[in-house]
Amino acid sequence: MEWQPLAADPAAGSGYFDAYAAIGLLAVIGVLFVTVAFTANRLLRPVVNTPEKLLAYECGVDPVGEGWAHTQIRYYVYAFLYVIFAVDAIYLFPWATVFAAAGFGAATLVEMFVFIGFLAVGLLYAWKKGVLEWT
Repeated sequence: MEWQPLAADPAAGSGYFDAYAAIGLLAVIGVLFVTVAFTANRLLRPVVNTPEKLLAYECGVDPVGEGWAHTQIRYYVYAFLYVIFAVDAIYLFPWATVFAAAGFGAATLVEMFVFIGFLAVGLLYAWKKGVLEWT
């Protein structure tokens, strides 16, 4: 069997960029769909500004007071603590699968105890500062 060079016909395509072309076409269709939807919304909506429409809406109740409301910092602290422990859970599941594999037992166990130790120190610090108390 004799060696033959590949055809240099660009119309044949190599197949490598076919997947990218499909993703690009899907992105163009998505952007086009959103553009058409927003344009149709702008053209078809009624534009009648009344004083009631220009008021701030608060669940059907007439707005009272200023528009700026202060939020207590403890809500953000609870959200931050949730994010920390959600990330902890994200790292625990892959660790458990690696820990089960042969040859990774002792090293991964020590690494995870160090990681959980850091989280425990952070939780202890938050508890000692009184952050976890709701009142």
